[in-house]
Amino acid sequence: MRAPQVSRPGPDLPPTHSALVCVALPGLAISGEGQLAGRGLDGFYRGGRRLLSRCQVRVAGREPLPVQARMTGADSARFVGTLHASPSSGPDPDVVVERTRSADGTERITLRNAAARPLRLPVEVALGTDLAELGAIASGRAGPELPATVHDSGLRWATAGAAASVIADPPPSDALASAGLLRWELELPPNGTAAVELRVRLDGAGPLRPAGHATTSPFAPTRATGDDSRVAPLLQAAVADLRALLLRDPAHPSDTHLAAGAPWRCGTAPAEALAAARMALPLGTRLAVGTLRTLARTQLPDRSPQAGMIPGPRRDAGPLLPPACTGTEATLLFPVLLAEARRWGLPEQETRELLPAAERCLAWLRKAADDGPYLHDPQPVGPARCETQAHACRAALLGADLLDAFDRPGGPGLRQWAEDLQTAFRADFWVEDRGGGRPAAALAPDGRPVPCLGSTAVHLLDTGLLGSGRLAPGLLDPVQTGQLARLLGTPAMDAGWGLRGLSTKEAGHNPFGHRTGAIRVHDTAVAVAGLAAAGYERESGGLLRGLLEAAEHFGHRLPEMFAGEQRSSGNAPLPHPAACRPAATAAASVIMMLASLAGIRPDTPGRTVTLRPVRSAPLGELGLTGLRVAGAPFAVRVSRLGLAMVEEAGDGLQLGV
Repeated sequence: MRAPQVSRPGPDLPPTHSALVCVALPGLAISGEGQLAGRGLDGFYRGGRRLLSRCQVRVAGREPLPVQARMTGADSARFVGTLHASPSSGPDPDVVVERTRSADGTERITLRNAAARPLRLPVEVALGTDLAELGAIASGRAGPELPATVHDSGLRWATAGAAASVIADPPPSDALASAGLLRWELELPPNGTAAVELRVRLDGAGPLRPAGHATTSPFAPTRATGDDSRVAPLLQAAVADLRALLLRDPAHPSDTHLAAGAPWRCGTAPAEALAAARMALPLGTRLAVGTLRTLARTQLPDRSPQAGMIPGPRRDAGPLLPPACTGTEATLLFPVLLAEARRWGLPEQETRELLPAAERCLAWLRKAADDGPYLHDPQPVGPARCETQAHACRAALLGADLLDAFDRPGGPGLRQWAEDLQTAFRADFWVEDRGGGRPAAALAPDGRPVPCLGSTAVHLLDTGLLGSGRLAPGLLDPVQTGQLARLLGTPAMDAGWGLRGLSTKEAGHNPFGHRTGAIRVHDTAVAVAGLAAAGYERESGGLLRGLLEAAEHFGHRLPEMFAGEQRSSGNAPLPHPAACRPAATAAASVIMMLASLAGIRPDTPGRTVTLRPVRSAPLGELGLTGLRVAGAPFAVRVSRLGLAMVEEAGDGLQLGV
């Protein structure tokens, strides 16, 4: 069962940045300090429905004092509280209440007696739910709690569309349906413990089996070592978040792909799924092939006016441009992911099976461009966006390379169209000014440039991987690339924590605007990798170090975005109250950035792997083990001098030059 996409939360809802979000899709558990009080987003969810919204523990008639709440994994959290069971205990608490909460719908409540005498403690757990859909909760339409009935060794709630229950182990000594209460009398010897386990279940559904918990994970068990102690936990958290966000196609259970993020976007988002799978290619190609197969089945048929397109929802682009079509981005990403997955080791037979879908995407591109130099978004009369042209050029060049490799027609035409796009773009999209010029954010339908500078320009630096370790040519000439690199490194764009979505010099800049000034981790990571590949290591290293500093403040679990406030001594990055965390592109960005430091450029069909490390070694010595190239384990180490050495590789794989 998949969770639906929902809109961003309304202003009256509590923010998500302070919540602990445990994820093992399709399961979620969203918590504050520990007690689930039935407010805001509190609760256990499955498939987008809240199964339990209230779970309040009282010991001896009192709530424990919260002392700590922290994540213990992508799918679990631990809450610790204390209380005084007897007046004679003095200032020190004599009972510790520990709760471990998991996204699979399990909560374990453990009481520990810190006193030197035995304790007999009455324990109550108050339960309740509205069985509301996440979309209704987001829009403030959740409704009241439902009446409970006693069921088995717990309670049950039902509505017209669903029913859920909570089963307790050990069974309670008393269950009051009218009050939604379960009660126990627990005996605790000196320094002893007693525990109660609650299991939240959706009626008619089997036990939760998250795709990320399967024994055959699509991700290699990668590790990072080196001089910078932040890298190892950041990589560990990123891979854990990717596992937590995995979805399985119910009709084709061997195919997995990523949800965009929790809690708001737990369903399939084609553009984000493809982008994240592409950035995660150093962990293996299984996620890529599952994503491609899943989305190929959604491709619009030949009889459709947009035949070959992979549909996707509109995305807000801020006040300066109309909403963009994520279907356009997804359709252009599809052949790119297939072409690069082949370079990383996707077997030829699997590539060949997906080739027809990629050909339909490329045919859609040529038809949508209508023999003109630009691709408009949305079709057919929207603006020509800067990033859309970058995606289109990359799709054409990598798509042509893919077609040629399998003796399919169309490659020369795509290359010629990409060359025409490059020529036109360098003239039409470059806005001259006294500072040396900048790329326009878009061309309006009348051809007028929209001259604002934002982080979407970084996609001009992401040109794609061809054979023999070569990168495809981009839309900017070398002088323009150098000017863009300089602009991205200025304080107007680099907040010190990452790249702002819109320059502080632009009208409408808002540090919390999710397209007008907030730091988007994905765009920052693209800039880090693209600037390094283009030779602008100072700008790349500055953005990388800033993002790692921000990640430390977020417990090494990067959100999709955070506020673009300027970094200064002693301050911390400000969370965005509506950001997804975890987010697929943010987690996958970590993989891409670390791989880019080693400059890993595989060409499995050519049986070579080329290394183009960042010579300035911005993080000092760095070792990456457990990666996958050509289906085999791959390990690389970059020295403090910026020299890369392969420590493990598959048989027959040669080091390219």
